[in-house]
Amino acid sequence: MARILVAETDVPVREFIRRVLLQRGHEVVVVNDGAEAVVKLARLPFDLLLADVAMPNMDGVELSLKVARDFPDLPMLMMSSDTIQRRRSHDIENLIVILQRPFTMVALNDAVERALGVNAVAAGQPAD
Repeated sequence: MARILVAETDVPVREFIRRVLLQRGHEVVVVNDGAEAVVKLARLPFDLLLADVAMPNMDGVELSLKVARDFPDLPMLMMSSDTIQRRRSHDIENLIVILQRPFTMVALNDAVERALGVNAVAAGQPAD
């Protein structure tokens, strides 16, 4: 399965996401914010970045722009419950998938599978 980096400041949400992804067989690394995500991305290869749009230190929009520049093949899945943040992320929608919060376990799994499928097609591998 995939190695997924989760950047989320809300501990209960972060743990929910971690448990759901572990149940699907993914390897999950969690960080508190975008700045920590950048450090992890520089140290380990990941198959997917799953991040909140609204984070301290480096928000999801800034993080996604940096990732698009430095790790162009890494698919990104951003979470947002805030209409203003979703509007702000509009400029990068062609780079990422936006998962509207609150979301269910099924919606999370579907979004992760779609994001990973995009990566498989981009890498020249057939998506299942």
